[in-house]
Amino acid sequence: MNKSSRQFNLHLVSDATGTTLLGLARACLAQFEGIEPNQKFWPLVRTQRQLDAVLQKIEEMPGPVIFTFVDPKMRERLMERCNHLGIPCVPVLEPIMKALSAHLGQHAKSVPGAQHTMDEDYFKRVAALDFAMHFDDGRMLDGLKEADVILVGVSRTSKTPTCLFLARRGVKAANIPLVPGVSVPPEYLQLERPLYVGLKVTPERLYQMRRSRLKADEEARSKLDENAYLDLEKIEEEMREAKRLFAKHGWPVIDVTKRSIEETSAEIMSILQSRHDKDKDTPDVPFS
Repeated sequence: MNKSSRQFNLHLVSDATGTTLLGLARACLAQFEGIEPNQKFWPLVRTQRQLDAVLQKIEEMPGPVIFTFVDPKMRERLMERCNHLGIPCVPVLEPIMKALSAHLGQHAKSVPGAQHTMDEDYFKRVAALDFAMHFDDGRMLDGLKEADVILVGVSRTSKTPTCLFLARRGVKAANIPLVPGVSVPPEYLQLERPLYVGLKVTPERLYQMRRSRLKADEEARSKLDENAYLDLEKIEEEMREAKRLFAKHGWPVIDVTKRSIEETSAEIMSILQSRHDKDKDTPDVPFS
């Protein structure tokens, strides 16, 4: 592949926020090496006038089009114009919608952004985000019994971003940091309702992440004992203590060394679902 062919325009067109579309595009692009997509994102395109403006941009900067439109007329117009321009145009939701429609024996509502309506699930996600912020990094312990998930791990094991990602799925997630010399009251490690998950990482990777944090965060440098924070032997001991704690309580453990936050969250959601399937008294997993 020559250098010029690695660069291309990619248009992502959606009648909603485009969150689904961005995720799908990211997943697909990750499978190709040596490419430089010039990604153009066109969300909330819901009128013919808005679509005309996008089509003009597509004509000026030709490239594959990936879209999520539920309105048949908007969909047809975009596909016809792209076909006329000789540009690939992919309606990513259409195969799924057709399969579900055939299975359920009913037509889809064709309402743009239906998944983002301010319904019960929406407010559940908002409450979960508020919960994650309130119970971040062990700042609050009273009220932890209301959590769906409690993540436990040493510093820089991605506890906070994982909690926030889970909150976007409506899961009430809190986290408890394991800090050398600071004990966590035992009663907060034995609550009945929450699912406890231990997060581990290799000492070498933990050292790299901590070093990067101190380089980027002057405030963190002023608050932390840099020698102890970056001492590899002490880091190894921190991880050994953490693993002993996880084993003592029989918690599921996830190695985040080579996992993205999304992958860690997906595994936690899977564990939650399995737990719910075994015990119908536990809260259902909100996959919204």
